[in-house]
Amino acid sequence: MDVAAIICAAGRSKRFGGKKRKPFVDVDGRAMFLRSIEVFASRQDVKQIILAILPEDREWLQIKWGANLGFFNVQVCEGGEHRPQTVQKALALVKGQIELVAIHDAARCCITAELVEKTIAAAARFGAAIPACPVSDTLKQVKSGMVVTTIPRDGLYEAQTPQVFKLDLIRKAYQALDHTEISKIYDDAQLVEAMGHQVAIVQSDPSNIKVTFPTDIPIAEAIIRSRRPARREGPLGPFEEAQW
Repeated sequence: MDVAAIICAAGRSKRFGGKKRKPFVDVDGRAMFLRSIEVFASRQDVKQIILAILPEDREWLQIKWGANLGFFNVQVCEGGEHRPQTVQKALALVKGQIELVAIHDAARCCITAELVEKTIAAAARFGAAIPACPVSDTLKQVKSGMVVTTIPRDGLYEAQTPQVFKLDLIRKAYQALDHTEISKIYDDAQLVEAMGHQVAIVQSDPSNIKVTFPTDIPIAEAIIRSRRPARREGPLGPFEEAQW
């Protein structure tokens, strides 16, 4: 199946802070959004990549990374005030021959090709699939700074991205979106669930981290570095040397 990848980088990064918005911050020498794009660009079945950004980021994005975007044939679109509006704008640009759409947070820069492959395969089979990690910590419901109750974690998963759907399904889900409830929409799969369509789970792990705070950067860098192959003994060729 032909796949389109929508990379969401239009958030305001309020929790992250700093002068540079989160998706454009370097993680181990490369901007987060580029790391996300590269995983999809390496796939033969990905025929379209759409990067959704804030309108005010367009000019300097083109100046700094225009060559990279051109190399990966990335189409840039301007997002909306809220994430669902951003995804709607990107969906409107998806080409007619596309069968599956992968929607991914630019800040999940530790995504692996293996997880993308498994999630796309599950979506092709079931129509909708998301990677998710079983909850391992004890969960407490809190009100006014005090614990109300302990929530059993059996059967609870943390949803991740990329979330992959058949194109006609996710478009129908967004057409049914009630914009008065937009603040209560937490991910794309939620809209598909509301239509009564089952969403398959591809089990992931915490290494598919979403960078939210500056303290997450060294964690993401450690994850990326841990996946590099061990440096072999003896002289290296020029291309191998460049990796180190």
